[in-house]
Amino acid sequence: MKELAGRVALVTGAGRNIGRAIALELARAGAAVVVTAKSSASEIEAVAAETGGMAVLADVTDEAAVGRMVARALERFGRLDILVNNAAIRAVEPIEGIDAARWREITGVILDGAWICARACLPYMAGGSIVNIGGMSAHTGAAGRPHVAAAKAGLLGLTRALAVDLAPKGVTVNCVVPGLIETRRTASSGATAHGDRASLLGRRGTPEEVAAAVRFLAGPGARYITGQTLHVNGGGFLSG
Repeated sequence: MKELAGRVALVTGAGRNIGRAIALELARAGAAVVVTAKSSASEIEAVAAETGGMAVLADVTDEAAVGRMVARALERFGRLDILVNNAAIRAVEPIEGIDAARWREITGVILDGAWICARACLPYMAGGSIVNIGGMSAHTGAAGRPHVAAAKAGLLGLTRALAVDLAPKGVTVNCVVPGLIETRRTASSGATAHGDRASLLGRRGTPEEVAAAVRFLAGPGARYITGQTLHVNGGGFLSG
């Protein structure tokens, strides 16, 4: 039997790249998967078709929309065991051009969205798992990404705080931090935000390698792991 058989997972920002890979990997592990995005309906519907799950459009910064998303997941599957907070805007832009509204937009999706989704899911999770998807910029800094780096750093604190609060419920909370990953990027996402930083393994990682770490942390073999940060970066911090 697959290790996540009978479990239900909700993955935000699941239309492409790492989010899509996570949804597919959790489905391969036997989970029923709810894939979500703010506006890319065709992408999440394609992922849902691949996983045999369901697609739901929802803005993670909108509490009412998130509540409806969770309600639809419960109506379809009757339970909720795993939450993966992957939704993010990974913009790169000159610091002088980042006004307060833009700052709130970026941090709202990454950090506020993770909190809103966690709070909405918690009443229905017992012995489940929350996995937050962090960012290398929170640990190294990155050109043109003060908003992204600050929000991703906030996820580390949220991970630890939730791990403490939710331990009595048997819910584990961990953070997976991808390094440089080969993904399909928009023009504004900044392929060179980390400059020429390399990995010890001499290559970029794949979305599937990040997804494998999420699968492990969501599974039965990681029930004694909580409040931790797992870096999937090919030894990127050691590459000089």
